[in-house]
Amino acid sequence: MKTLLFLVPFWAMIVSDNPNLASITKAMSNGDATAIGMYMDANVEMNLAGKQDFYNKNQAVQALNDFFTKNKPRNFNAGHVGSSKGNNSHYTTGDLATAGGNFRVYLYYNTDGDKVIIKEIRIDKN
Repeated sequence: MKTLLFLVPFWAMIVSDNPNLASITKAMSNGDATAIGMYMDANVEMNLAGKQDFYNKNQAVQALNDFFTKNKPRNFNAGHVGSSKGNNSHYTTGDLATAGGNFRVYLYYNTDGDKVIIKEIRIDKN
């Protein structure tokens, strides 16, 4: 419990430093695939509950929208944020509570200043 109390303020600090990441977190909670798509690269690797493929941006938004239609999000809690040695590649993991059950989310993205470019999205059933 003490660890959780420590991580919540830490996560809030990271998100507040990158408004795009805060927008992605909010969009994930709301099941807004279009808003998440604004941050996707031209091609995205996706694994949605076991279905893995590479998609162009439009296909990725549609696949994510289909997932959200079948699993209406209730809440997304980001739990861990990490970065590469070069500090350009990052990842965020979190838990997505939906009407269809709970899922573990992994986002892999690059940054260019405040700009976030999502390269990979994994959503696995807990």
